Amino acid sequence: MSEIFCRLTVFFDNPFWVGVFEKKSKNRYKICKVNFGGSEPKDYDIYDFILKNYSKLKFTSSLEDFDIEKKRINPKRMQREINKELQSKGIGTKAQQALKSKQEEQKLKRKSQSKKRCEEEKIRQFQLKQDKRKRKHRGH
Repeated sequence: MSEIFCRLTVFFDNPFWVGVFEKKSKNRYKICKVNFGGSEPKDYDIYDFILKNYSKLKFTSSLEDFDIEKKRINPKRMQREINKELQSKGIGTKAQQALKSKQEEQKLKRKSQSKKRCEEEKIRQFQLKQDKRKRKHRGH
């Protein structure tokens, strides 16, 4: 039997209230960020949102989730490991890092679409110039 875990964290990210949905199942981790607007959402607003819109949420692509074993380790060793992690990965929670990776994916996608539109516009402009040149030399 597989275990599914879902969590919603609501926080104030100036100037809006933001909700982060985290979903974990079979060692896969997905997140989704939702903007609730300027006023603080009440419990019944959040519950209503979940009932109506949960199926429409766009979660990030699956990330590998690594469970940490719960055994006591020496505090000095823990501090060294924390410092090493901070230097290698940077500060942020797993959800923040996943949001960042989703943002980077969207950025690359936008960039490629923009480049494609620009190329199409250049081709269109070139065709217009060619047509204009042909119209000028028609009657001679």
